[in-house]
Amino acid sequence: MSLVATGLSRTFGRHLAVADAGLELRPGRICGLVGPNGAGKTTLLLLLAGLLAPDDGTIVIDGSPASPEDTRRLIGWMPDVFGTWESLTAHEILTTFGRLYGLRTASARQRADELLELVHLSEFAARPAHELSRGQKQRLGFARALVHSPQFLLLDEPASGMDPRSRMDLRSQLRRLADDGCAVLVSSHILSELDEMVDDVVLMTGGRTHRPPPAAGHVWRIRLAGQSMSDAEQRHFDDEPAAAGYLRELIRSGAAVAEFAPTSSGIEDAYLALDPERR
Repeated sequence: MSLVATGLSRTFGRHLAVADAGLELRPGRICGLVGPNGAGKTTLLLLLAGLLAPDDGTIVIDGSPASPEDTRRLIGWMPDVFGTWESLTAHEILTTFGRLYGLRTASARQRADELLELVHLSEFAARPAHELSRGQKQRLGFARALVHSPQFLLLDEPASGMDPRSRMDLRSQLRRLADDGCAVLVSSHILSELDEMVDDVVLMTGGRTHRPPPAAGHVWRIRLAGQSMSDAEQRHFDDEPAAAGYLRELIRSGAAVAEFAPTSSGIEDAYLALDPERR
């Protein structure tokens, strides 16, 4: 099941938040949504989730125009803040959402148990959400987005406030979901982490979406054993085969190579090319 958004636009008064934006989400793939603050990413996610009506444009799921009801039924949405009934316990929140998505009470409770175990919050099941840390609320928000086993998963800054172990768990869980056929869209400013998990990238600035420019190679850091980071060589290669060939020759020459790696990710390069000056 794929989702194709075309020509999405949305204004708030005189402010144009999203302008002729489009993207495609495909099953089995994780797509990264990247852009500076104020680019319109969150508004675009709300449009895709069926929580905000576009002024113009279409959302098509499996070849048919999708209504807001369709999108809410098929999409799991994780906002960047938790914001749900924080006086309820973690288990009550997930059970309530299960009931809202049509599960019977017993099934909703069982699903809540499964998801709390998935995000390592079982020991906090009876604790009110307002007592959880920022990172724990993020994990609970991720579980909430999965209650109805969605076909599409939209996440806005999901790793914000998470500790390193939770971030690693999140990456693994997203990849497993994608491998099981889910289409995932992740908006994040943590570009190095996105680079490790995404299959596709959509850039956004000024409310408009863009495809990444063709890669123009990378600068690689080459550090020999015993060298400090400041003494390491910086060398540009057009592509990975060129870098691999140079490394092969270094090793053949007897050089003791301790580190050979690109100094920036492809997503970082694309982002800097898209928005070269900080506003």
